[in-house]
Amino acid sequence: MTTRAVRTAALALLHGVALAGLGLAGAVSLLVHLVFFVPGFGLGLLFLLPLPILAGRRFTDLVRRLAGAGTEPLGSPYRPRPEPPRPEADGRYLHDNRLYRRPWVPAFLRLLNWLLGDPATFRDLGWMTLTPAVGLLLGGLPVVLVGAGGWYAVTAAGRHWWAVPAGLAVAAAGLAVSPWLRTLHLRWTRWWLAQTERQPGRLRVWYGRQLLLLLRLLSLLGLSLLALPLAALSAVALLLTYGLGIVVVLPPVIQNIRWLPELRRHLAGRWSGVAVDSPYLPRPEVPDRRPDGRYQVGNNLYQSERWAAYGVRWRWLTRDPASWRDFGWLLLDPLVGGLSLAAPLAAIGYGIFGLALPRLWMLVGLRADGGTDWYASVAGSGAAAIPVGLSLAALGLLAAPAVLRFNGRWAALLLAPTARARLALRVQRLTETRADATESQAAELRRIERDLHDGAQARLVAMGINLGNVEYLLEKDPQAARALLAETRQASAKALTELRDLVRGIHPPVLAERGLADAVRALALDTPVETEVTVELPGRPEPPIESAAYFAVSELLTNAVKHARAARITVDLGYADGRLRIVVGDDGRGGAEEARGSGLRGIARRLGTFDGVVDLSSPPGGPTTVILEVPCALSSPRTSIS
Repeated sequence: MTTRAVRTAALALLHGVALAGLGLAGAVSLLVHLVFFVPGFGLGLLFLLPLPILAGRRFTDLVRRLAGAGTEPLGSPYRPRPEPPRPEADGRYLHDNRLYRRPWVPAFLRLLNWLLGDPATFRDLGWMTLTPAVGLLLGGLPVVLVGAGGWYAVTAAGRHWWAVPAGLAVAAAGLAVSPWLRTLHLRWTRWWLAQTERQPGRLRVWYGRQLLLLLRLLSLLGLSLLALPLAALSAVALLLTYGLGIVVVLPPVIQNIRWLPELRRHLAGRWSGVAVDSPYLPRPEVPDRRPDGRYQVGNNLYQSERWAAYGVRWRWLTRDPASWRDFGWLLLDPLVGGLSLAAPLAAIGYGIFGLALPRLWMLVGLRADGGTDWYASVAGSGAAAIPVGLSLAALGLLAAPAVLRFNGRWAALLLAPTARARLALRVQRLTETRADATESQAAELRRIERDLHDGAQARLVAMGINLGNVEYLLEKDPQAARALLAETRQASAKALTELRDLVRGIHPPVLAERGLADAVRALALDTPVETEVTVELPGRPEPPIESAAYFAVSELLTNAVKHARAARITVDLGYADGRLRIVVGDDGRGGAEEARGSGLRGIARRLGTFDGVVDLSSPPGGPTTVILEVPCALSSPRTSIS
């Protein structure tokens, strides 16, 4: 080896030592993550979760700088940090269809969604999990060879004549392989931590799904344990109210414990695939004052409006069946839900950390003591600990999805709305949508009246005046009369164009003649951005639903071009399970929020008249996806462009 090659190998050896040290630091970082994640997910202490993730990102950024030194730099793979929440017109802050009085709550929820919703976070955790083994092997093997070769050459030189050449050969081999192993280590690090648009492999997808599944089980277990103190608080409130007559205790307890059952309903639909609607009856209004000046709430009369409002609140909370079902769920969930969730987690934890790993450490000599009847042995046999432990962990992984679905069904059993609650919520929904429909109809009539008054009506009045002047000039100045007739003809053409535009804004002819599919295709052709339309509609919806869907898509295309600055838009129209489903996506800059624009709220109100829903996904940086779903029946298709 030349001097330059030796120097390169030595530098590679030192670089390998640094990378091996980073591998050990990765193990420490992973341990810190676990210390925060266990109480964060397990006990519901969500405020602990961002701390290790943000600190770990500084560490992995340092690794990226070292891995990119002398080569192509590694860019940051993290999504842009979300913007701080902005107040609504009433001064409150919106997040996920809920209003908050203080900005720090939605700001924290946005931060949590940003960290846990970024795939780079889980790639960092995967790297921290594997780098202690891979990093020590690739970075530490040359150091071990050089050190072992030098030590053997020095200590065995007096006993064997071949000790010195053999030791130097081993050390030289360590120097020779150090650049290659360092390059391999850098490639492995770049593969994990570099910013990439590649699709993850099957192994990474499986690993991510299992990790996410275990985190969900651990989080639900923490919520089940959190139900214990809330159940005790509820029991004390019931005892004070019905045992000692202290009635002021129960209403605030009922109202302030509803967040946990409501969160479990949300997670049942999102994680378990079991949709559980909110069952609470709408809050009634305070009745009007009677002729005698008092307020009647049920069979009770109150002199002041304040006490009448308290009586309304008392009846609303205590006579709602959902309140008592919440009490029953708080009492039973730690037993039923907690034990079912703990079973697969205990099987995985004990199988790996109680049987397999301790026995494996004993076999390789890292532990000299043997196991007991329950630790690192099965029925007193240590040989069966590893296969039984791995089988137990595999059984826990296989049972985890079924346990998650069972937990969702268990939550739906007690927390789903009753028939009375469904009817009351349905009445409330119809009342709101009827008011929105009436308001939208009035606004549309005002717009039509304004357009007719400022456009076609003004032109028709001008045409009448011109025709009167033509009658006056017909015999005196025929040339001027002909000029006025030509001007009147142009005005009539403009008036006809404005009337056509007005009719198109009310109900486009292409929508009435060709249907929703071809009307959306016509919109795509008029859009100044590449727009791809995919249609799988076996028939046509009713005309009012067609019109609402058409104008909703038109508004979304306008937003994508005007606000998102998209270069490509996709529109997918389909029908399944009795629902018209429209998906509009763009590759724009994202960051859209329903609360910050009237367009999305108008779409939600327009579709809400038909019990339609709008689902928006628009992270900062894009892409944006809006899903519109409207329950409807399809008729046979009429005509369509071939």
